[in-house]
Amino acid sequence: MDEIVSFLQKIVEFESPSLEKAYVDRLCDFLAENCIELGCQVEVMENYDFGNNLVARWGKGENPILVLCHMDTVWPSGEIKKRPFIVKDGKAYGPGVEDMKTGITQALFALEAVQKRGICKNPITFVFNGDEEIGSHTSRPIIEELSKKSKCVLVLEPAEPPHGSIKTMRKGVGTFIVRIKGRASHAGSDPDKGISAIEELAHQIIGLHKLTDFGSGTTVNVGVINGGTRSNVIAAEAQAEVDLRIWTKEEADRLLHLIMNLKPVLKGTTICVEGGINRPPMERTEGIVRLFEHAQKLCADELGFELTEAKAGGASDGNLTAALGIPTLDGLGAVGDGGHSVDEFVCLDFIPQRTALLTRLFETL
Repeated sequence: MDEIVSFLQKIVEFESPSLEKAYVDRLCDFLAENCIELGCQVEVMENYDFGNNLVARWGKGENPILVLCHMDTVWPSGEIKKRPFIVKDGKAYGPGVEDMKTGITQALFALEAVQKRGICKNPITFVFNGDEEIGSHTSRPIIEELSKKSKCVLVLEPAEPPHGSIKTMRKGVGTFIVRIKGRASHAGSDPDKGISAIEELAHQIIGLHKLTDFGSGTTVNVGVINGGTRSNVIAAEAQAEVDLRIWTKEEADRLLHLIMNLKPVLKGTTICVEGGINRPPMERTEGIVRLFEHAQKLCADELGFELTEAKAGGASDGNLTAALGIPTLDGLGAVGDGGHSVDEFVCLDFIPQRTALLTRLFETL
């Protein structure tokens, strides 16, 4: 256990902010060296703007198990000085410790266990991507292409609190920018000659929020707005950033059509909508259920603990592979809580347990 915690501390201290390429690349190089030591063939796929992506292949044969881990975190460089890695009362704290440096740690120690045990016949492909927290724009083609050649996908995102549940269903995510154009005029001298883009945007915001249906799990949120130039000028332009969350592809298609075809309320204004579905929903398919039940049986019969499933409102790279029809099991990483917050932590006692589960999945799928 000391070796695991020491490795976890090391990669937490390798800060890897999504938007700071040099930091992500340092961690990428470190992980590449570790994968080579574990007998992998590695390929570093370089990017110009964002962190490099690492693909590591272990074993020979077709239809590998694909393992997804992301290196980047939401924390800027320097955060480790404010919140250094610490262990207290059986929990580890630090920036990115839950999302998802512990998942990376478990993946590599499971591979080490597989090597030592010598009974795994499955080839395994690992993807360590550098841009998951900002949409996986450079890594998505890599992940999708590799998943099409794989028998299943295991995602080392954190388990779902509070019970450390595996994620068999995730909401899809859409992001949009709504741009409004009106006509400027002097708010005092010629108010009747202007058409306020801000007023039109206000109508659109109300309409967008009315699309939320908590019963079906569909949510639409206008999270950022801006517009106008001065208080004494009728605003000629305004815009809003919109977040969409949905459980099913059918609902995604319905909401996508509505949002992309917004109609002006005020005569003389125009609306332009940009964006779309960034991550399709991860629906609970028969293949995902079979994969979960296999993992659940391993836990009950061999590992001595109960494994539960849950659904999550956030998305991951598992959404991409599940949408292609590849059986995908998500949430196999850290058991903890507080992801993306200063209170982020992992429960250390669960790391050997979840590493053992991953090892047996490698050996039995």
